[in-house]
Order: sequence, then structure tokens, then C-alpha cells
Amino acid sequence: MEYLLPIRPALAVAVSLIAAGIILCLHNRPNIRDAVSVVASVIKFFIVISMASMVLAGNTIDLVLFEVLPGVDFAFRVDALGMVFATVSSLLWILASIYCIGYMRSQNEKNQTRFYASFAVSLSAAVGGAFAANLFTLVIFYEVLSLVTYPLVYHKENKESWNGSKRYIVYLVGASKSILLAALALTYQLTDSFDFMPQGLLNNVDASAGILTIVYFCYLFGFAKAAIMPFHAWLPAAMVAPTPVSALLHAVAVVKMGVFCILRVIFHVFGVNLMSTLGLGIITAYLVSFTIVTASIYALTRDDLKARLAYSTVSQLSYIILGAALLTPMAAIGGIAHIAAHALSKITLFFCAGSIYCASQRKKISDLSGIGKRLPLTMLAFFIGSLGMIGIPPTGGFISKWYLVVGSVDAGQMALLAVLLVSTLLNAAYFLPVSYRAFFESEKTPPDKSLVAANEIRETPMIAVPLLITALLSLILGLNPDYFLDLANNLVEQEFVVGSLVTGEKMP
Repeated sequence: MEYLLPIRPALAVAVSLIAAGIILCLHNRPNIRDAVSVVASVIKFFIVISMASMVLAGNTIDLVLFEVLPGVDFAFRVDALGMVFATVSSLLWILASIYCIGYMRSQNEKNQTRFYASFAVSLSAAVGGAFAANLFTLVIFYEVLSLVTYPLVYHKENKESWNGSKRYIVYLVGASKSILLAALALTYQLTDSFDFMPQGLLNNVDASAGILTIVYFCYLFGFAKAAIMPFHAWLPAAMVAPTPVSALLHAVAVVKMGVFCILRVIFHVFGVNLMSTLGLGIITAYLVSFTIVTASIYALTRDDLKARLAYSTVSQLSYIILGAALLTPMAAIGGIAHIAAHALSKITLFFCAGSIYCASQRKKISDLSGIGKRLPLTMLAFFIGSLGMIGIPPTGGFISKWYLVVGSVDAGQMALLAVLLVSTLLNAAYFLPVSYRAFFESEKTPPDKSLVAANEIRETPMIAVPLLITALLSLILGLNPDYFLDLANNLVEQEFVVGSLVTGEKMP
């Protein structure tokens, strides 16, 4: 099968596109339709992981499909950073596919065929973005992801979902069609290229600091999926979608695409040396630190469980950008590792929120008193996911936050170290009370009579199994993080050691 190696990036993208077509053709055969989604997700993951050994050895896999403009190709390149994102998204699609079947059927959701087809195409866009060889290809998949997830956000087709989806699409497409487009035009004007380069495409360009700074901030806010304040309001608004969609938005594809794009800009468009020279790293670090703390405070005030998780996502995404913006090897490793750590913990939490809703119709945290006795597996997984978000061992979140803390010390940024510590306390303040209420408070009759009575609340196996697996994976990541740390080291050695910023420093 080695002769297929050069085209594997395209195959990884194509699998879920083909699956989407098959799903649409099987709209009258739901059992086979749903099975296609699961089978395609498994195939996609194995194609992605089959390229890992070559990337871990320090190589890349390149595939040029066609030329668009002089010096601009629609092309794929599988490297360490892309492999992190692709591994996470393809692995979690398997579990999300199984979870979706249990959730959608238990709720008798309409338009399930459209749902599964859109879900499949969104994973093609995510993996396509992960393996993009240049800005042009990356932005194409970025835009596809925005458009194909729009039907998922308005899935319920009621007034609330239409309003939420409107804000979702206006923010994401509006930013990309204005600010991001300006950044792309200026980049091409300066370089006649969109290719990602080690140490940065713009590193040696003959341009003023003012122009380069404008280009950078156009990218930073143009990639609005990263949800940096004040370009974050689309994310809580998208909570009108069914919980599997929320899990997709917050853990697997959409927001991860946003921060992934920012990391590409920092490492492969500007490069750590240019970022340091222009002082953009420290400015970005303080900007996202504001988002980390402010979003955590917002989360603390929300009684709606999905809203609390949404603001938690806004905060946690900025940890990833902070790791890159600190411009130290340890912090960069922490930021990259947090892509995986956050994904596993956050999808667990959203799966749990969906499980709670399916079993009890409860959305508010204040209505969850004693529910741990009725949904012990769900609430145990929620507790483990919470530990990951807080950064308590042995979860994956501890590993990534440890690297971020050490990286902030290496950078001499004690104020940012304080931000990490304060935000961790805030994480504990808004997550742990949920588990305490569920396990240690007595059951109460909620004022809303439409909610399911406590004695009728039961676990749904097809929902409980995937969330237990994601919780277990979060623990496994904390105990054995080598795969993602090795990929992060691969990138760091290239960007920091080969470059002049950290010459001679031994990688951890």
C-alpha cells in the first residue's frame, strides 16, 4: 500500500465526502445510513493515523492537486501540526458518530439524513484544513466548514435556532469576507505566494513593521472561529443546536479549525523570529489572557449547562493561542498539546450535557441536584472531563497546562503565569459545583413540570458508552501523552532550534 502514500491526504478528505453522498442516497434506510457514518469515520481515522510514523520521523507528505494562480496551488502537506488536528478530529468523529445515533433517535429528531451528511462534510473540511499546504487551501476548507455547519446550527428550524444560526454565519463569514480577505491580499502582494514556510513566509519580506502588524491582526481576528473576544459571540449563540452539534463545534472541528489557523499564522506565515521582532507575541498573549479570564467569569455566572460549557470553550481556546504567542519552546508544546487535551475533555462534557438532556430534559445546573444517583456513568464522566478542563492529574489537561506554566516562566512573564493560575481556579469554581450538586445534594422536584420525574431518569447505553470512552481517553492522554508531545516537539525543533530565537536550547 506504500504506492498510495502520496495520495493519502486526499483520501482522508474524500472518505467523508463520499460517505455524505451515500448517506443522502440512503435517507429511507436509516439503519444502513447511520452505519455508513460509523464505518466512514473508522476508515478516515486509519488513513490519518497511517501517516503518523512518517511525520514523527520528521518527514512531510506533499500532494499538489492543481495550480490556481502563479505560485498558488491547491495542495496538501501532512506535517506535525496538521497531524495533531487531523488525529483528534478523525478519532473523535468515530465516537461522535455512535453518540449521534443514540441521541438523535432518542429525541426523534427530524432531518437526520441532512444532519449526518453535513456532519460528514464538516469532517472533510476539518481534515482538509489540517493538511492544507498553504493559506489558499486552508481558507477554502475554513470557508467550507463555516457553510456546511450552518444547517447543523439551525437544525431544529425554530425561531431560536434561526436567530442563533444567523449570528453564527454573520460572524464567521463576515469576518472571513472582510478582514481575512484583506490579510490574504496583502500577503500575496508582499510575497507572491501563500505557501507555509518554516520560520515564516513573511520572515524576510521587505515591508514596514506597520504593514506587517496590520496583516497579522487581520489574520488574528479574521479567523473568527478562534473566538477571541470581542469576536466570540457566535459561539454561545450556536448553543441552540443539538448537543452533538455543540460537541462538533466546541471540541472536534469548528473552534479547533480557528485556533489551528492562528497557529499556522504564528509559526508558518510570520514565524517566531518576526513575531518577536515586531512584539506581536506579547501583545497577542495579553489579548488572549483577557479572553481567558473574562470568559471564565462569564461561565461562572451561567446556570444553563451548555452556556457554561460554551464560555468555557471561549476561555480554553485562548490557552492554545497563548502557548504559541509566548514564543518559547515549552509554551508552544503546551499550546499544541492542549488541542488534544481540550478536545477530549470538552467533547466528554458536551456528551454528558446531551445525556442529561435526553434522560431528564434538564438544561439548568440548578435542576441537577441528586441526578448523579440516576445517571452515575454520565456524571462520573462529567467529573473526569471537568478535571481535564481544570488541569488536574492524571488528565491530559494537566500535561498541557504544565507546559504552559513552565513556558510562561521561561518567557519571564509572571503576569501571564498569574493568569494561568487564576483561570485554573475559575475553572474549578464553575465545574466542580456541578459534580457536587449531582452527587452530594438531595434530589429536588424542579419547578418546571415538563421535566422528567427523577424516578424515570435512566442512562441511555448508546449515549453513555461514547462519553465513557472519551473520559477514559482523557485519562490515557494524561498518563501517556507521548504521541502528541512528539508531534509538538517535531514542530518546535524546526521552528525554534533551526531558527535563531532559541538556538542551542535542548528540547524537553
